[in-house]
Amino acid sequence: MNAMDLTADATTRVESWKDGKRWAWLLSPAMPAAALISVLAVMAGAPGGLLWTLPFLFYVLAPLSDWLIGEDRVNAPESAVPGLEADSYYRNIVFLYIPAQYLLTIVGAWYAVQGTLAAWELIGLMLTVGMINGVGINTAHELGHKTNTLERWLAKITLAPVAYGHFFIEHNKGHHKNVATPEDPASSKMGETFWSFLPRSVVGSLKSAWDIEADRLRRLGKPVISVENENLQAWSMTVVMFGALSLWLGPWALVFLVVQAVFGFSLLEVVNYLEHYGLCRQKLADGRYERCQPRHSWNSNHVVTNLLLYQLQRHSDHHANPTRRYQSLRHFEDSPQLPSGYAAMILVAYFPTLWFKLMDPKVVAHHGGDLSKANIHPSKREALMKRWAAPVIETVETVSAAEGTTGIVDDATRHQCPNCSYIYDDAAGCPHEGYAAGTPWAALPRSWQCPECAVREKPDFVALKP
Repeated sequence: MNAMDLTADATTRVESWKDGKRWAWLLSPAMPAAALISVLAVMAGAPGGLLWTLPFLFYVLAPLSDWLIGEDRVNAPESAVPGLEADSYYRNIVFLYIPAQYLLTIVGAWYAVQGTLAAWELIGLMLTVGMINGVGINTAHELGHKTNTLERWLAKITLAPVAYGHFFIEHNKGHHKNVATPEDPASSKMGETFWSFLPRSVVGSLKSAWDIEADRLRRLGKPVISVENENLQAWSMTVVMFGALSLWLGPWALVFLVVQAVFGFSLLEVVNYLEHYGLCRQKLADGRYERCQPRHSWNSNHVVTNLLLYQLQRHSDHHANPTRRYQSLRHFEDSPQLPSGYAAMILVAYFPTLWFKLMDPKVVAHHGGDLSKANIHPSKREALMKRWAAPVIETVETVSAAEGTTGIVDDATRHQCPNCSYIYDDAAGCPHEGYAAGTPWAALPRSWQCPECAVREKPDFVALKP
């Protein structure tokens, strides 16, 4: 077979490639729809047990289905990815989640204050609404990483019912920059229980989001308390929504909304807990951390939970390439794998003894027995190092400070992010981040990160020739 035949054969394979899960992706927007139907059914006289439909589906049926169906490690051909990402069908699936989420929250709040539900039914309703709004954070996560204004504003709107609007700032500009390092509040440490991680992550992420916006607004010469503060923009949506429903339905509606929101954002935090447990990026010789690679996130290819969560479980590729859309995220052989999907692992994380027994050996194996490379809880370091002590083995692995140093010293006026292709042009600057038009590349701080993908810093950028 000659070269022309090989090219033609490759083209044929790309053109014939079909997403085998195309229609199955509808499982995600089906979640709030199913939850809403269950609530409406009970309101119409069906048994109150239906209010527990969604918790049963998520905590029982999804883990069981993951176990029965197993994994899917298929990656779309790279040459098919542009067409896959341009297909509006996949974006519309994400958009469909939002109206159903809002309708469920409003109907749920109304039903909760009627006083006709038994305590166990009210708890089921609260868990159902909180779970949909918690999973809604994942919808906002998918939207918030995109570069167009519509999807970014929809991300903030999606976060309003769960009162976690600052996630839009902290996740993109904080977590993605500091992921798998001791500095990141949303990266759990080996030996740390979920119950100690939860307050650390909630408070730390809130503080980080506020500091990030404060720094940006100071560069713009504007006060932190400003209508341009994106945290305040997002939080104001929650205040308006909760306030309007409370004025309509009374103070008990506010209690219901707050409780479901706490449960909802706790779902985000338990997912944060399991995504980077014990993993750590190593420092380079120049003091920077190595670039985030697939090996710095726990991955899972279990089919059902990936369909429910826009393939969030392919977290390794997401962190390495955050602007990549969910339908084209890839499996990497060198990424550490969770033993099951998120739906099952969330339950395990609630029980520290079981979690440590299952995951600590995996952390040790991932680091080749060398826990000096792991992100360990300081108070547990001595005990864990002693327990998992292993002979010192010489390795050839090195971390070079030369990683991504193009563009540091040059006279170019345009520099491109090698991850998302964003271009910093001296003439245009980056006004939204506080760097006015005409700000030269040399004036940007070394720690300046790409305003689009947030995973590459100034030393990583590539100088473009005129």
